[in-house]
Amino acid sequence: MKLELEVFRNLFVSVAEEMGIVLCRTSFSANIKERRDYSCAVYDAEGETVAMGDHMPAHLGAMPASVCAVTNEFEPQPGEIYFLNDPFRGGTHLPDITSVSAVHLGRGSRPSFYLATRAHHADVGGMVPGSMPLARETYQEGLRIPPVCLVRDGEYDPDLLSLILANVRTPDERLGDLGAQVAAHRVGERRLRQIVARHGAETVAAQMGDLQDYAEQVMRTRLQSIPDCDCDFTDHMDDDGFGSGPVAIRCRLSIRGSDVVLDFRDSAAQVEGGINANRAVTTAAVMYCFRCMVAPDAPYNAGTLRPIRILTRPGSLCDARLPASTAAGNVETSQRIVDTVLGALEQAVPERIPASSSGTMNNVSFGGVGSVDDKPFSYYETIAGGMGAWLGGDGLSGVHTHMTNSLNTPIEALEQQYPVRISAYSLRRGSGGDGRWRGGDGVVREYEFLTDVSAAILSERRRLRPRGARGGRPGLPGRNTLNGRELPSKGTFRVRAGDRLRIETPGGGGYFSSRKLPTNRASIPDE
Repeated sequence: MKLELEVFRNLFVSVAEEMGIVLCRTSFSANIKERRDYSCAVYDAEGETVAMGDHMPAHLGAMPASVCAVTNEFEPQPGEIYFLNDPFRGGTHLPDITSVSAVHLGRGSRPSFYLATRAHHADVGGMVPGSMPLARETYQEGLRIPPVCLVRDGEYDPDLLSLILANVRTPDERLGDLGAQVAAHRVGERRLRQIVARHGAETVAAQMGDLQDYAEQVMRTRLQSIPDCDCDFTDHMDDDGFGSGPVAIRCRLSIRGSDVVLDFRDSAAQVEGGINANRAVTTAAVMYCFRCMVAPDAPYNAGTLRPIRILTRPGSLCDARLPASTAAGNVETSQRIVDTVLGALEQAVPERIPASSSGTMNNVSFGGVGSVDDKPFSYYETIAGGMGAWLGGDGLSGVHTHMTNSLNTPIEALEQQYPVRISAYSLRRGSGGDGRWRGGDGVVREYEFLTDVSAAILSERRRLRPRGARGGRPGLPGRNTLNGRELPSKGTFRVRAGDRLRIETPGGGGYFSSRKLPTNRASIPDE
């Protein structure tokens, strides 16, 4: 890469990273401040990705759809910030609220750049606190926000803001987190203007285009090193929570030279439960998989996806349509799409693909009314699992993998803010799959509730185990219990003060064994 291009790559990435720092430090909720469940990115005048922060893969690959949704309906003006969360108009699932703004360099000019943030809000209404229920349709999951201009001339639209805050359980926290997103935009715009003032608008625009072209070149060069192939792989979701399962995700992968086609059209139809993913989520998972195939310091932007064509079937699990429930599609099905794409790629480049990681974000949400101050509270978190082993290395234990790049909420922060005590938190020893290189172990996390709450779990790999690679053994499936009683992988339930909810997350698959398993063996139920 030319020296000048590398300088500009770091300049643009630093804008997204600083936006993320501002969003993190000014937010109110533990989910954003502690877990860092947010993402920020910079886009060119056409709304194509230029640079992204080192944030959440589940967000970053899907956010261009939100920018497109805004620009298709509006012409953003200076001082305006648009917000949306509608999964069928550029969003992913309802708790992920995206903000989009344009940067104009001259009066009356077209936008020169766009900025976007996405943050997972701990509550956006719906049938349970945390807005991650086991629901049958999207209307039960929370407030659905189409692209709307919430901030104009630096001020909130009071009517729209009142409408949003009236439909959530924790309005003060939501207002604080929305304000953090607004602050991130202001910093991002200021930094872009400084870059333009120093280097000139034409140079900056040219460097953005060159970076996208270079990302495409890097990806094409990598793809040309893979033999032409046609690979087919199928993996499964455990269930949808309402009796449908296993639910198939099928990927047909075709590589010809530097062009790739991934065909998901034979995947299962969308289901009643909330594991439905929209096309933006499928795109994000595919983009992540192929990003992992190139060097870590390669630019990551719209050019990365240019050689890759994605085929989906409207109304399917990978391209859901209204009124499908989608709460788990973004967090659980995205993980299985990754497993499926990597399973197909393993047939082409087996030495480059690791065993399956835990394959779930182990989503837990709960809320109620505080026992001391009588104020409503709502909390959401994901729990780490085991990473799959790879050629030459054991999988890491107790980490967030693939489509999630979040942290754990520290016990001290959780217990200080919410009426809950963490009575156990440790690695789940022996849960990683055996092999010459072992899969990483999952985690045990046990909550003791100090007041009555409504709780929900959306999890996977409770029946179908994370598969090993090249003969390695699968990791152990996860397990959810309440006071020792087995719970399903997905569900909404009431918890009383003193009850203990225990989550045991899956381990990663092992890698390599003297006894090789079939190459195209999908995850199978425990025998």
